[in-house]
Amino acid sequence: MKTVIVRPPAASLAEGVVTHIERTPVDVELATRQWKGYVSALTTEGWRVVGAPVANEMADSVFIEDTVVIFGDTAVVTSPGDRSRRGEPAAVEKTVRELGLAIERIALPGTLDGGDVLKVGTTVFVGRGGRTNAEGIRQLRGILTPLGYSVVAVPVSRVLHLKTAVTALPDGTVVGHPSVVDDPSIFGRFLGLPEEGAAVVVLDESSVLMASSVPKSIALVEDLGYRVVAVDISEFEKLEGCVTCLSVRVR
Repeated sequence: MKTVIVRPPAASLAEGVVTHIERTPVDVELATRQWKGYVSALTTEGWRVVGAPVANEMADSVFIEDTVVIFGDTAVVTSPGDRSRRGEPAAVEKTVRELGLAIERIALPGTLDGGDVLKVGTTVFVGRGGRTNAEGIRQLRGILTPLGYSVVAVPVSRVLHLKTAVTALPDGTVVGHPSVVDDPSIFGRFLGLPEEGAAVVVLDESSVLMASSVPKSIALVEDLGYRVVAVDISEFEKLEGCVTCLSVRVR
């Protein structure tokens, strides 16, 4: 069965770090309901959901994507770029270890957020921006090259993470709003979407998960022959989150 790892929202969620957008109030109760809806959508789509423990003192811990990136049977535990988040990976590492995955780590002074890592086949695009530094990319390249992956560093200056700007459809086409992508030519096959925040989570070869806040982009993706499962994550979007941030797929 396909496995995905999630982490419940912290009671302190509203205190999460905001970098590129203006802070607006977050309704934690609504966010918790939206998170449950997100998890329910994954379950309905045939994913086995594994939960890391809630961390109420860690406001951003629901954004579990930033703490670990999985490549087949290997889990790379990250080194978050924001100091306030450096306590998050420990419990997530325990969770992935219990799944039987081999563990590799990014170590300081290297920093790397999982939101900066986009896998397209055996190519791994890594955003070099505010959260991920050159040393983190160097360490990741050292881990992944022996596993058969090639790591391509990508400048990120207009958004928080690489996957805030771009994600990829099941066929490998990289998609995103051109205004927030530093250099679309890096990706080879790039398709512009009409809205910012139109990230996709690949559910299977013909289905993706997207936020309900991007109806024009949903329509475009559906017109390409994909089935879209739409979920409301408005409270997480207030904290620069997108649909990829809330889960880590074991694949």
